[in-house]
Amino acid sequence: MLKIFKIGGGIIDNQQELEQFLKTFSTIEGPKVLIHGGGKGASKMLNQLGIEPKMVDGRRITDKATLEVVTGLYAGNINKNIVSTLQKFGCNALGLSGADGNAIRGSKRSVKVIDYGFVGDLTENSINTKLFQLLIDQGITPIVCAITHDGNGLLLNTNADTIASTIAVALATKNEIELNFVFDKIGVLRDINDDSTLIPKINENLYLQLKEEGVIFEGMIPKLDNSFNVIKSGVKNVCLVHAQNINSDIKTILC
Repeated sequence: MLKIFKIGGGIIDNQQELEQFLKTFSTIEGPKVLIHGGGKGASKMLNQLGIEPKMVDGRRITDKATLEVVTGLYAGNINKNIVSTLQKFGCNALGLSGADGNAIRGSKRSVKVIDYGFVGDLTENSINTKLFQLLIDQGITPIVCAITHDGNGLLLNTNADTIASTIAVALATKNEIELNFVFDKIGVLRDINDDSTLIPKINENLYLQLKEEGVIFEGMIPKLDNSFNVIKSGVKNVCLVHAQNINSDIKTILC
């Protein structure tokens, strides 16, 4: 089974937690891929440079100056620190932006109500599956940042969850795929403040029931909607798991 992991800002912003996660990640046997976002570092750096970060509904507006900053941070500092840490733990990793090896090609988001600037959208044909399969078959672990390109010299800031889901579906044509969204909870909880209420397995019927009961709400809805769409597109299962538990059975499995 090919295991794909996506980590977000909560882990990236905590150096100690990130290193512990990478140490555990390196011990997972078999082929694997890691996709990472950027955390709060981009907004911090923008403020230091006198550039006001702009967000709409949690999504970053990426103008030219912001694109330069996030590219340097995501594809440079964060990505290479992750790769070098994994090398320390004996995991042979290769850092990639979407432009490297034409790994991920997107298109600049069209302007509708909001102009998101240099933000990329993906399709099912965006992933260079031959490149990823070649690396995986050679025992190399791809470490993918949230920067893609359009094939015409333009880099694009792209949502890391979207990248992870699109890679998972693309590679599912030749692999049995488990997609893991790693975050700051142990999984889906009936009571968000009580870890003992973990729901270990959720199918689509139970998900609809939990939504109706208000157990799953707000920001979790689009993440789970997307997860079940990924499963319908050929991914075997999707896991929601805490960074400390990626090598254990403490998680929620969507199937």
